[in-house]
Amino acid sequence: MINHFTITIHDDNGVKQFKLHQFVKKAIVYALVFIGLIVFIGIATILYLNNSVEEIEQNIAEVQNAYNNLQEKNEKLTKSIKDSQIVLFTKKEEINELSESLKEIETLMGLVPDENTSIEERVTNTKMNSQHRRALLQFIPNGSPIEYNGITSKFGYRIHPTLKRKELHRGSDLKAAMNTPVYATADGIVEWAGFHKSSGYGRLVILEHNYGFKSYYGHLNKIVVKSNTFVKKGDLIAYTGNTGMSSGPHLHYEIKYIHRTVNPFWFIKWTAENYTEIFEKEKKIPWQSLITATRHIKIRKPTQTQPLSLQEVQSKGR
Repeated sequence: MINHFTITIHDDNGVKQFKLHQFVKKAIVYALVFIGLIVFIGIATILYLNNSVEEIEQNIAEVQNAYNNLQEKNEKLTKSIKDSQIVLFTKKEEINELSESLKEIETLMGLVPDENTSIEERVTNTKMNSQHRRALLQFIPNGSPIEYNGITSKFGYRIHPTLKRKELHRGSDLKAAMNTPVYATADGIVEWAGFHKSSGYGRLVILEHNYGFKSYYGHLNKIVVKSNTFVKKGDLIAYTGNTGMSSGPHLHYEIKYIHRTVNPFWFIKWTAENYTEIFEKEKKIPWQSLITATRHIKIRKPTQTQPLSLQEVQSKGR
């Protein structure tokens, strides 16, 4: 068995031969195979790394693009937040102004402003209160029954102009020329419409209203309503005159609450603008229980007393 092999090398110096053992041959072959394997693995690794680098670069580009988009969105969001803050500040200022205006309205209406209550609730309460006021002003006498030109004789004790003795004047004598239109000061039913000899009021209209109120219109020249008919606030009911125990043309206007006379001047002055003033001026009427009992009542289309404004009463009626 041959254990070796010969390697012959030719060069300028001649021929040289080397004898190598088979083990060396195998070692060389294995070394070449190993080197080839290393080279292959290296090439494969390089190719894999190149591909990975390309993927990483692509991912980096995608991340950068996403970051740019996110940054752009963030800038828009920041701008939107700033704009919203400006709008919110403006709205807050408007709400504060609205709250102050509402507070003034609540004060005028006799409500106690409660800043712990929401604006919506306060507006609702104000609206409900306003509707309730319109209802009371529709059903309870208020305003002047004629075009207001002053009072010739006030409510209270006086010397009677014809009887010449001191007695209680149960109403207010409103200055008026003959045949001045007279209007109902609240919704009601005509209890009396005709000549009333025993009272001395001559031609007289008595209106019965809700909640125990009555209004009297005396010394009339002409009556245009009939007994037992209904009238609305502001309806024409008569014309002024000089009938009965009268010393000249005027309108005797009188108001009673459950058969007791009250000063009609405060009712002549009574309007939505000075709604709470009468509660202090006229103590004979249990206003709080009346308001509580009628709070649910609403009037869709309230009417207005024809002739008078609060300013006219204040300037001419005192």
